[in-house]
Amino acid sequence: MASEVNTDFLKDKRLDRIATDILRPVGVDRNFLIWMASLTTLLLVCMYAYYIQLDKGLIVTGLRDYISWGMYISNFVFFVATSLVGMLISSALGMMGYKWVKPIGRIAEIIAVAFSAVAGLVIVSDMGRPERLPFVFLFGRIQSPILWDVTVVTTYMTLSILLYIFTMIPDMAISKGRIGHTPPWLQKTYEVLSFNFKHTPGQYKILLKAIRILLILIVPTAFAIHTVTSWLFAVTTRPGWDSTIFGPYFLTGAFVAGSAAVIILMFFVRNNYKLSRYITLEHFDKMGKLLFLVSIVYFYFNLNEYLVPAYKMKTFEARHLMELFTGEFAFMFWSVQLLGLIIPMILLLFKPMRKPVPMVLIASVVLIASWFKRLLIVVPTMASPFLPKQNVPEAWMVYHPTVIETAITVGTLTLAVMIISVLMKLFPVVPIWEIAEEENAHPDQQPVE
Repeated sequence: MASEVNTDFLKDKRLDRIATDILRPVGVDRNFLIWMASLTTLLLVCMYAYYIQLDKGLIVTGLRDYISWGMYISNFVFFVATSLVGMLISSALGMMGYKWVKPIGRIAEIIAVAFSAVAGLVIVSDMGRPERLPFVFLFGRIQSPILWDVTVVTTYMTLSILLYIFTMIPDMAISKGRIGHTPPWLQKTYEVLSFNFKHTPGQYKILLKAIRILLILIVPTAFAIHTVTSWLFAVTTRPGWDSTIFGPYFLTGAFVAGSAAVIILMFFVRNNYKLSRYITLEHFDKMGKLLFLVSIVYFYFNLNEYLVPAYKMKTFEARHLMELFTGEFAFMFWSVQLLGLIIPMILLLFKPMRKPVPMVLIASVVLIASWFKRLLIVVPTMASPFLPKQNVPEAWMVYHPTVIETAITVGTLTLAVMIISVLMKLFPVVPIWEIAEEENAHPDQQPVE
């Protein structure tokens, strides 16, 4: 991000055209109300499932003594992972000076806000006594990775919200009074969130300094959030988790899932909001290359995760690996590796596959595979304890998610989609002031639509 802003773009006629284009889909319309009503209905059904769990206890789930982590913890790791894309796009690439990320930076920030917020709630679904959650803050032990996890998740969510709001302040000042199809309460919201911004050089200097501080702070926080999450597994004495590479392994997997989520949302914004002038074919090509890059690194860590223990073939590690390679989890394991990693990497080598339609199909498969990958990290390991399974009911030895667990999982996904929908529909999804400044600086540069 530049250290200063040339405010000449405010006098350029292009600003009116850019603001009109980006603000056209903003507002509450009939289709949005129907969409939100549908999501709300689905969420209420899922909340009833959680009420049943709260009333009856975790016995209504498939969780038992041997496998005490299942879909819920997989959901938590998935949401935390996908939220890290805000740091990757806005902070890492933005501060490195890549101009092409400007139109999609806010999309990444929206995903970061929604998924980090839901990640904290997912933990509650795994608690048999959720009313004891405040005890983590009141009586938490510094030796406990659980306390570290709660702390970094909360910090990352706070920084993501602040970054989203701060980068939107000039847009709120530009938008207020400019569109007449929004309700008065939304115009009032714009006025409040503009913080009396007048586009003076001094205000931009302060704003850019604040944004840069947030961009710097969010990098170590993002690394910490998934490193600590990986440590929750790695510090536990279990086959499959006894690894020193879990920190970078989880981080690269997070970048894969997050990049896929951004591509899906880019496709939706480009087509449904008619913003192909700002989210161009070049952006899909660049995101395809980025997804390929992070997938290559993730593939390397996948080889490390399985090749080293497979070479040693210790007794308990061997049993765990055989369950993955040829046993109960083999179909899911090979499907995730092939469909979610290897085949997408091969396809992304070819430029025609980095067009919008192929990209959204590839990204959708990658994102779904990312969730199943988290399930494979959690469940097979817990199904292969060091102590032998004996003299216990058969139901304790296997894990099958129940309807209650599935409904609560759907509920968390629904909540994330609702947050994304609200933020995308009520506020500019592409940064007006950054696009206007860029076009003013390069007036002859034409986007590839």
